Amino acid sequence: MIRRPDVLGRATQRRLVGVTSALSAATVEAAAVGLWFVLVVVETRTLFTALAGLGVLLFGSLVRTGVFDAVAGRRSRDASEPIRFALALVLATCWLTWLVAAELVGGQNGILVAFALLASTLSLQFSLERRWYGASGGWPSLTDAVKTVAAGVVVAAGASLLLAATWFLDWRLVVAYVPVGDLTLALEIGGLAVGLASYGVCSFLGQQQRIARALES
Repeated sequence: MIRRPDVLGRATQRRLVGVTSALSAATVEAAAVGLWFVLVVVETRTLFTALAGLGVLLFGSLVRTGVFDAVAGRRSRDASEPIRFALALVLATCWLTWLVAAELVGGQNGILVAFALLASTLSLQFSLERRWYGASGGWPSLTDAVKTVAAGVVVAAGASLLLAATWFLDWRLVVAYVPVGDLTLALEIGGLAVGLASYGVCSFLGQQQRIARALES
């Protein structure tokens, strides 16, 4: 017998808000990081593509940080705006250092080094977000710290899969042929698509863990 149906309703509502917010954050981050990655890694890198990719990355980081702000923010909007921009800048820097480290070392070792660096810096950025937007002013508990690091590791693993798929998976799978007049268009799935999908899933799992903890506090 359920004696407190209102409690079940609140828990279900909180879970729904958490999943929806995590999906929004992951979609924004996957789109921004994916487009930035295509511009600076897949396409020929020029000054224009580098600047365009940086702009996309910064904008996506700002929007993704805003999603967490909207869900977990306990401070006034006037006070949070400068901090939100600073947190977005830290987030974008995490991704830049990840790619630079991977390319400097190169190969499989570069992916491993970049993974460790990204997991560490993302965990730091997540901790800063949690610290600023958290309900309490104290430092996070050991459980919160472990879950924050776990979220950073999951997202970094997705990024490593994206990089590995782009660098090492040289195949294409034709899944459909679409006739258009006298032409036939082939719908292909390649390593980049697999990497982007893997990263999107990992990003969702990491964001869901973080937002669920924020809503519980």
